[in-house]
Amino acid sequence: MFALNLLVRGLLKLGGLPATLLVAIVVALGLRWLFTHLEGHLPRHGEAWGLNLLYGAVLGLLYLGLWGLMWLKDEPGHMGQLLFVLHYLSYPVALAFALHLGRRPT
Repeated sequence: MFALNLLVRGLLKLGGLPATLLVAIVVALGLRWLFTHLEGHLPRHGEAWGLNLLYGAVLGLLYLGLWGLMWLKDEPGHMGQLLFVLHYLSYPVALAFALHLGRRPT
């Protein structure tokens, strides 16, 4: 995910939230493909939510570490905090959409 972020920002010259959204969508579709490839089926409802919660929790811990580093360097303003949270939320939301695409309601 980090290398993909660098590629999108460096090679495509895309920055900010659009770059994060593009990377989040690519990572989410990649995780969906990987799950389907390994398990042989699209994730069921419970599997999709479990995978999304695990992904969001691990990523949330990493983002909490970054949040702490931001506070150590300089107190971020309200808009900076909002943008930080939006960047974080784009990953689990993109994964939730990717895992639920093409599924029929049960």
